[in-house]
Amino acid sequence: MMKISQFIRKLFTNEDLNFLLTNRIPRHTATVWMGWFSKIEIPWVRDLSIYVWRIFTDLDLSEAKKHSFKSLHDCFVRELRDGARTIDHNDSVVTSPSDGIVGECGTIINGQVFQAKGFPYKISELMGDHVDPQSLEGGIYVTLRLTSAMYHRFHAPFSGRIDRVVHHSGDTWNVNPIALRRIEKLFCMNERAMISMQIGPAAHQIYLVPVAAILVASIRLHGLNLLLNSGYRGKQTINCDLPCKKGQELGWFEHGSTIIVFAPRGFKLAPGIENGAYVKMGCALFTLPE
Repeated sequence: MMKISQFIRKLFTNEDLNFLLTNRIPRHTATVWMGWFSKIEIPWVRDLSIYVWRIFTDLDLSEAKKHSFKSLHDCFVRELRDGARTIDHNDSVVTSPSDGIVGECGTIINGQVFQAKGFPYKISELMGDHVDPQSLEGGIYVTLRLTSAMYHRFHAPFSGRIDRVVHHSGDTWNVNPIALRRIEKLFCMNERAMISMQIGPAAHQIYLVPVAAILVASIRLHGLNLLLNSGYRGKQTINCDLPCKKGQELGWFEHGSTIIVFAPRGFKLAPGIENGAYVKMGCALFTLPE
């Protein structure tokens, strides 16, 4: 069985085949079907699904709060046991909102950032006219990629207030590195939400942009009791005033995906935050202006 597992994984690392199987299919139909299938609460369906999932990934449930799940979906959105993550409560540190692999990070120049080397996009294309690009000029950003086996919940990176949420309907392209190196402005085309936050005594404005993807285009936001997906028919812009504490759970993805974090000029990347780094929720991501 191990040889079969290794063969399947090797097969799916072939870039052309991976891109074909995850993008050149009816993406919306596949996503809707997976949303339905993952919630089936039949023991043999659940067990077989998790078994197959383990073949394709390094799924580790040792940190899960519970080890018995009602469905595949229940396993996807699992909580962690107490103490599984340490929140950096230093007042000068903005923490990572999720587990993830740093895909790209750096300085925002001319309102532009990168999804992959040689593949730039404009902040205005990602967040529309809801954010003035000049307010972020010279600031920094980090793209955090969540694989399907990772912890899928995301948390407040600093204590403050959420003042606005903007939903952007869109496609469900895969957001893995293979697709990011082939599809220009991919994040700007996919289903996504923009979460605007004011943090700290100086009310610095930062932004979290969760981006959905194939098989996952659902983003749950607790504070507003919203499930944002292709079937969402509510307001696009939701003005609000929701207090949050650093480390507080904000919501979840229903599979692996991406969160992009933006901060204005004066913020700096924390030590160790660089392309390819694996970070855990609660670790230092940015440092605040002095």
